[in-house]
Amino acid sequence: MSSQTVSINHSKSNRRNSTFALLALAISAFGIGTTEFVPVGLLSTISNDLNISITMAGLLISGYAMGVAVGAPVLTALTNKMNRKKLLISLMVVFIIGNTVAALSNSYELLLVARFITAFSHGIFFSIGATIAADLVPADKRASAIALMFTGLTVATVTGVPLGTFIGQMFGWRATFWGVALLGVIGAVASWFLIPRDLKEAPPSSLREQLDVLKNTKLLMAFAITALGYGGTFVAFTYLTPLLVDVTGFSAKWVSGILLVYGIAVAAGNVIGGKASDRNPLRALMWMFIMQAVILIVLTFAAPFKAVGLMVIFLMGMFAFMNVPGLQVLVVNLAEKYVPPAVNVASALNIAAFNVGIAIGSLLGGIIVDSIGLIHTPWIGGVMVFGAVLLTVKLMKMEGKTAQ
Repeated sequence: MSSQTVSINHSKSNRRNSTFALLALAISAFGIGTTEFVPVGLLSTISNDLNISITMAGLLISGYAMGVAVGAPVLTALTNKMNRKKLLISLMVVFIIGNTVAALSNSYELLLVARFITAFSHGIFFSIGATIAADLVPADKRASAIALMFTGLTVATVTGVPLGTFIGQMFGWRATFWGVALLGVIGAVASWFLIPRDLKEAPPSSLREQLDVLKNTKLLMAFAITALGYGGTFVAFTYLTPLLVDVTGFSAKWVSGILLVYGIAVAAGNVIGGKASDRNPLRALMWMFIMQAVILIVLTFAAPFKAVGLMVIFLMGMFAFMNVPGLQVLVVNLAEKYVPPAVNVASALNIAAFNVGIAIGSLLGGIIVDSIGLIHTPWIGGVMVFGAVLLTVKLMKMEGKTAQ
């Protein structure tokens, strides 16, 4: 056998192993994505069962997001020297425990604590998972690889959230959390068998080197772009179920089906966003944010009309996740360029930024619902996304000057 043939076979084997590893990451991301967003479809069910307001039920989403934001950078820094495969499996064990406690909750307070615990596994999983995915493929395929990992998150939006909503409506919301805990078991098993042992490990770094991330202006700007650009959608999305029922006029039985359509749009947007961001993430992100800001503003006027409202909601879903691969690869690229020892921490801080955006968006949405009404959530979210447009343009100019 010639050396060329051996090289080709070795290359095919590496690609196959990389694909399996990305599949394992996607399976775990599916479970984690389902548990993050499934309360969106169950807000009314949970609020009625626990005798709390819709706004308090909404804290199950923003509280989870804050758990991610706090846990991601801190735990990533603390586990910097831990084997990444063992770490991924350990995170899924925490995920299983958190959702089991949620399923056993008989009070709002315990459920909120359970959500907060589960969120710890979420933040560090996606930060470590993104850097693993980026390392498994050539540099010009990084955004696509991260998009493939995040496919689990988008498929969760397509199937996990509507299915979880249906199960919760039929058998009670606790049954949904039991189902999500089972997804965690499947994710842990997949990671055990499909993630290679010889993963590229992060270079050893001191705490001081990891904290250098917080001194880099461009990375801080990228985190702000993530929080505003991704989080703006959640001003409206957190309260999408009440919006569909109270403003658009759909009956509750239609909600899970509409969330399925929304999820299909999210999945399509994730794939498109990955491919669009492979070469020039910043330019791609600028156009994605412009489109999403416009769509959210249009939704304010389209929401009272069923057919047009659904079309705009579909577009909102497509652009909501389209920016995720580009935002993550942007931060990884900037970190490798300016703070190489702290790439994992930078990735974790960006995951935190995603969830700070979700928390701000959902809390802002709750304030709007309680003050001026549901119908105003989309356009205010659009203004938030437009802030990301301005920052993206500013960062493009800064990077352009650096390259000169």
